[in-house]
Amino acid sequence: MYTAALPLLLAGAGSVSAALQVDFGSTASIKSAAKDVAFDLMLYYKGNQSGEIPGILGLPPPSGQYYWWTGAVLWSTMLDYWRYTGDETYNTVMSEGLVHQSGPDLQHPFMPPNWTAGMSNDEHGFWGLSAMSAAELEFPSAPGAEPSWIELAQAVFGALEWRFMAQTACNGGLRWQVSPINNGYNIKNTLSNAVFLNLGARLARYTGNQTYGEWAEKTWDWLSTVGLIEHYGNFIGVHDSVSVENCTNVNKESWTANTGVLLEGAAYMYNQTTGDVQSTWRTRIQNITALDFASSFPFTHSDQRILVEYNCEFGSQPCNPETHFYKGIYLRALANTAQLAPFTRDDIARRFRDSSEAAVNVCNGGASGRACAYKWNMDANWEKKRAVDGDEGGESMVGPPEEMNALSVLLGLLVDEPALKGFATNETVTQGEEGGGGDRGSGTEDGSQDNGGGSSSGDGSQGNGNGGSAGTTTRVAVGWMVGGLVAALF
Repeated sequence: MYTAALPLLLAGAGSVSAALQVDFGSTASIKSAAKDVAFDLMLYYKGNQSGEIPGILGLPPPSGQYYWWTGAVLWSTMLDYWRYTGDETYNTVMSEGLVHQSGPDLQHPFMPPNWTAGMSNDEHGFWGLSAMSAAELEFPSAPGAEPSWIELAQAVFGALEWRFMAQTACNGGLRWQVSPINNGYNIKNTLSNAVFLNLGARLARYTGNQTYGEWAEKTWDWLSTVGLIEHYGNFIGVHDSVSVENCTNVNKESWTANTGVLLEGAAYMYNQTTGDVQSTWRTRIQNITALDFASSFPFTHSDQRILVEYNCEFGSQPCNPETHFYKGIYLRALANTAQLAPFTRDDIARRFRDSSEAAVNVCNGGASGRACAYKWNMDANWEKKRAVDGDEGGESMVGPPEEMNALSVLLGLLVDEPALKGFATNETVTQGEEGGGGDRGSGTEDGSQDNGGGSSSGDGSQGNGNGGSAGTTTRVAVGWMVGGLVAALF
């Protein structure tokens, strides 16, 4: 295994003139801006106040704005903030939030009774990924907290594994929804399966138990067989979902969250394998990015590569509030991919630089004068607008996802920091709990590893009801199709 630096491309960089001031030639300035954005982000979190629910961004619609899974994205983002900056200001709040949502026991990991009824597999998986990040980064647990982060991640994987194995429709694969009474139960979506693959790849690297890696490979094969991963020569398109009714009616919408989570999982597999297996994962990474970078970072009139959610920013339909979280998920995945699969770092570095400048340029709204907007690419077919609360289409909304997106793109510029350590494994964690704070493993050039064991656990307990989901299936109207871009590229 190995990690590598992401070039900052700082030569000749100057400051962006915006309410959020950043000198991109200064690491200290980037960290200072990240601190401001993190502060603004955490102002939206009320879970540490009396009468509020720890760990989430409030109640879901119609009572509130955000679904349960967005709390997991918040903590994953803030874990990255702690990792890149060393700022421990929010550590206690982060730990308390994760623990509060972690569920009653390891048989029901991240399955608190209030949310199990409407739970989707991608939602559940995102909480497992948060725990996995906490383990990899050796994040301190709350005093007396049990179980450990890695035990929680393993237990979530076990629950997802059970649900995967229980499926006969489409010869496997996770459904979008857990409960058969929920809308979306008859859909198998890429995000649920990509989260499962991602978590398996990371557990394989962390524990040394290659059963997890075998599940990652099996999930990739299933996604390919059913058509959710589609090969176009040297390009790979990542589609959204398929109906279980005939297992051939593929929804070919493309979303950054789907691609990012899958790409990051592939990078983890590349990082821990050798020989032909590693070469296969390298090719998969290259083929995904070859197509994805053309759509997610289209050239602007000024020859910049600025991140867009192509399916809605360039389409006829607006980006709904849930899709506003996708850019941050995608950017964090790209930053990790650059470290785990360093042959990608130059392409990723340019895109982080251009996107960060564009993001900061629209961090100039709200009462603070520095609230960040959602859309960064001014070549998209939308009218540039400032923050307007209650904007029905979500075009000019400001809020937690917009701050997370801006924070993630800034943090991605810090991957080159000499003090930044790699992702821990069983071998590199100090004695005691995963939060011990020891030196984190950075791996070797060929990606080989032999470090300890592990096992999956948990169950597939299901509830009832109908809640939100990280997935976009059935929520977003038909959008951009990958095939059209492939034709344009050829």
